[in-house]
Amino acid sequence: MLKLLLAAIVVYLVNQIHFPTELGVKGLNVANLMFLLALLMLPRRLPREQEPPMLKGALLGFFAVLVIAFAVAQLVRPGNLLADVTYLKNAVFYPLFYFLFLAAVRDMRTVKFLLFMVLLVAAVASLEAIREALDYGIGTFAENHRSAGPFGMDYRSANRAGVYYAMFLPLFFSVALNLRNRKWVRLLALGGALLTAAAVVFTYSRQSYFIALAGIAILLMRRGVFTALLLGTVIAYSITLLPSGVTERVEQTQQTGDYGQEELDPSTASRFEIWKGAVSMWSEQPWGIGLDRFKQEIGNYSGFKHFDAHNFYVLTLAECGIQGLVALLVLAAALLRLARRARRQALDAESRTLAWGFSVCTICMLLGNLYGSPFLEGSVMGDYWILCALTERYFRLRRAERESAPAVAVPTPADHTPVPA
Repeated sequence: MLKLLLAAIVVYLVNQIHFPTELGVKGLNVANLMFLLALLMLPRRLPREQEPPMLKGALLGFFAVLVIAFAVAQLVRPGNLLADVTYLKNAVFYPLFYFLFLAAVRDMRTVKFLLFMVLLVAAVASLEAIREALDYGIGTFAENHRSAGPFGMDYRSANRAGVYYAMFLPLFFSVALNLRNRKWVRLLALGGALLTAAAVVFTYSRQSYFIALAGIAILLMRRGVFTALLLGTVIAYSITLLPSGVTERVEQTQQTGDYGQEELDPSTASRFEIWKGAVSMWSEQPWGIGLDRFKQEIGNYSGFKHFDAHNFYVLTLAECGIQGLVALLVLAAALLRLARRARRQALDAESRTLAWGFSVCTICMLLGNLYGSPFLEGSVMGDYWILCALTERYFRLRRAERESAPAVAVPTPADHTPVPA
């Protein structure tokens, strides 16, 4: 029963827009209820672990700076207390799925089943974005014809959708590249990679184009220069076959001014002005302006009122202060350390597939927060925190298998010496 509930959570977090979310109780939603039910279904006594969760310290430190920023907001810029408490609760809530799944999943069969569910959900979400693109009509670029999949009601959510697709694309690609002895699994993964890549394309998110290509490049370079060049050539040729709207969207980054000079498009230029304003905001209040106060204050430091920071690192610096940025970077380092440990412990094709898929997924997630701020978005990040737990549990189980395996006797020269008659 617990296994099915965990699978339902994997599905629900990405697809919240398609299901009821509220329970009629302020501050409590369906995701919270599913979490509590899973928590209650855990055994009363869990097996003792040899080491604590790898992300525990970093996540607790990040939670602490969020609570401090919440307190600053209430003391300096008080607003709607219930809304602020709900924002803090949601900011802390989704990373808790890492702890839940790490505690709940104890066998390899369940790990693999839930990893499959994570990929299946990503593939279905990609199909939704592709269907939206077909409904809009694939052709020239239009701002209001950008696919958002299950991440929002319209094109305004396309950027966060693009980050999700670019994050999970390397997982499919890693399976297709590494599981050489499982032909049908590789073919299915290749199909998933094509679907996810198409979803990235139809979000028309330029940052997601860069992130997806960077992730693919990392995986290809690992296979060797010749393979990378060969597959890179195929991908480069495939890009020429994309709809003209993709080229139009990329070319919009730079435009020609009234006097023929090259200049950034308004969307890109606005980000630099917002970031400059955020730095000014932080310089005046180095310990942070308070949690969820950026949109309220940015109009005092730039010409863009009520705008998002479009960079989670900048947002954290402005709202949580330098201590918040340090805590975020410590968390990023912990995620990269988990990925590095997975790669070091990967001794066969299957484990290398997961280790490299997770590693590049993590890099793409960190890049996705450089030009956007989906880090606290449950629909984008919920399944990523679950993936962290599944990856850590997978390699803990593999290590336990190796440690419990009987030692193989190594023959010595004495074993082959004939016994005198």
